[in-house]
Amino acid sequence: MSEEFLCARCAKHQTTCCQQTDIHVTLGDVRRIAEASSVTNFTEYRSATDPAYNQTDEDPFWQQHVFRPDGTRRVLKHQPNGDCQFLGSQGCTLEATVRPLICRLYPFDYTADGLNQQPAGGCPVELLRPQQQLLQVLGMDRAQAEQYRAQLYAELTEQDDSNATSESAAA
Repeated sequence: MSEEFLCARCAKHQTTCCQQTDIHVTLGDVRRIAEASSVTNFTEYRSATDPAYNQTDEDPFWQQHVFRPDGTRRVLKHQPNGDCQFLGSQGCTLEATVRPLICRLYPFDYTADGLNQQPAGGCPVELLRPQQQLLQVLGMDRAQAEQYRAQLYAELTEQDDSNATSESAAA
């Protein structure tokens, strides 16, 4: 009998990273999701309710390129119960290559400067079996995560340039 995947065990013990969480999406994420799904209206602009999202000291680049002047940022919409719009009964309904870069990176913690040594908090490491390592159990590769991180920050810049172009066109 195979062992239940860590994310499934997590969902039985606590609110997961796909629930009650704001997932920032880049314009690249929006394009990938729109091309791969029949959903078109899946983002909205919302203020951060969790102070952890206000990373002004940790990552000024994030603050500069993600948040609009009114303090909102583009995030995936939630279902009425607070779950991510793309969370289904068997997990994410988006293919792995289409998921937002933020989702592909989690639980890696990162800044514009690179990946941090320790994973972000939130994953229930207490559910790991003895001798198991979180990233290994999740099948996450540090080199692939660095590529996703680099792509994320490149897309944040693209987003910023796109906003600047829209604003100058409107002027």
